Amino acid sequence: MRPRFTGRLTAGGVYSQVPFRSSIGGFGHLRAVADCGKFALMRTAYHQQLTELTAQLGEMCGLAGAAIQAATRALLDADIAAAEQVIRDHERIVTMRTQVDKAAFALLALQQPVAGELREIFSAIQIIGDVERMGALAVHVAEIARHQYPKHVIPGHLRECFTAMGALAIALGDSARQVLVSGDPLEAARLHEQDDAMDELYRQLLSGLIDGEWPHAVSDGVEAALLGRFYERFADHAVEIGRRVIFMSSGELPREDPISTF
Repeated sequence: MRPRFTGRLTAGGVYSQVPFRSSIGGFGHLRAVADCGKFALMRTAYHQQLTELTAQLGEMCGLAGAAIQAATRALLDADIAAAEQVIRDHERIVTMRTQVDKAAFALLALQQPVAGELREIFSAIQIIGDVERMGALAVHVAEIARHQYPKHVIPGHLRECFTAMGALAIALGDSARQVLVSGDPLEAARLHEQDDAMDELYRQLLSGLIDGEWPHAVSDGVEAALLGRFYERFADHAVEIGRRVIFMSSGELPREDPISTF
């Protein structure tokens, strides 16, 4: 079979003939290989960016955990320095939220994620809000402690309850951070157990405020109820992070408990 030729005008104006390459093989095949390589590089870059996004979420969660720890110290010990530190440091969480939000939407807009990748990005966007709210709840606790300084906000007979709620909130914040970094759905599911313990403490607190004789000012009772609510909501957001991690892994979103009406 005679080879096929196609014409080409050279730089010197000479018309020459060169072998024709079909789109099925030859140059077309090389272009296809190059396109595949480019796509693989894009996917690698995407997953690197997603890993960085997850690491930033873990860092934010660590900051929220540190905030609730310092806020609890401010509350129980009338530590004005700890309260002011929580309020001051929250700006860092807010700044990180803006940065992580932008990174997540950039991945969504520029990298054309599909299937499981979309789950990861949408879950990350939801988690950003949960972590920021955890930090804001720690600020609410710190603000009450600062407002009441030098007075101890928590009466002696409620101190044990708030000590336990604070310890649980700190543990939940740390567990949520670890789950974000590891992506382990089994560990994520265990967050619910810690939340159940927090709900029980909150019920005990409200029972003590409502059923017994409150020997303090009404405003003190209102603040105690609010503080308990802040800790309970902190735990709820940590559990929500766990639900999103499970969704990223399995594609199924675990049931959501009704929001507490206490």
